[in-house]
Amino acid sequence: MCSEVSDGYARRAMEYAEHLGSMAAVHPSDRQLVDTWAASIVGQVIDAGCGPGHWTHHLVQQGLSASGVDLVPDFIDRARTSYPGVPFDVGNLDAIDVADGTVGGVLSWYSLIHHEPDTIQVPLGEFARVICPGGGLLIGFFEGPKIESFDHAVVTAYHWPTDALSHELRVAGFDIVEAHTRTGLHHRPHGAVVARRADTP
Repeated sequence: MCSEVSDGYARRAMEYAEHLGSMAAVHPSDRQLVDTWAASIVGQVIDAGCGPGHWTHHLVQQGLSASGVDLVPDFIDRARTSYPGVPFDVGNLDAIDVADGTVGGVLSWYSLIHHEPDTIQVPLGEFARVICPGGGLLIGFFEGPKIESFDHAVVTAYHWPTDALSHELRVAGFDIVEAHTRTGLHHRPHGAVVARRADTP
């Protein structure tokens, strides 16, 4: 799956970056949610699945020590060019190259949408491993009434009910802080969950 996702996004990296790779393309309520979450974070933040890097750069502008990691080298190359001075690295969310408990927060904005339900615990477990007790996690995803796959423009993706994804987060060692959903014309229903790493791993 990793190679399929990486190859798929590599083929459409320029198109993706042009249409979705800027803060101008972000829904105002999403920006407000991320900004509110970011204000609660102490320490290093990882933008997991950073794409072309606009969210990582935005977090840095908010005063956080943020870095971006993505599976797609084309995205990382573009991010480094667009935002010099912000650290970006190629990496796999299933095996994050960060020491245990050293991160204050992880932003995972639509970066887990291609993980199959029976593998979602792998990246969630990695988030739980790297985030310090009490640290924060924010996940954005395609919301839906049941867990089901659909034909995403790049490669197969999944809808998740908020309750189902929240359950997976609890299993991984997180406490749920709040959840949000949004629907509207011309886009798939959106969901977001704010979680906190349990004080006792």
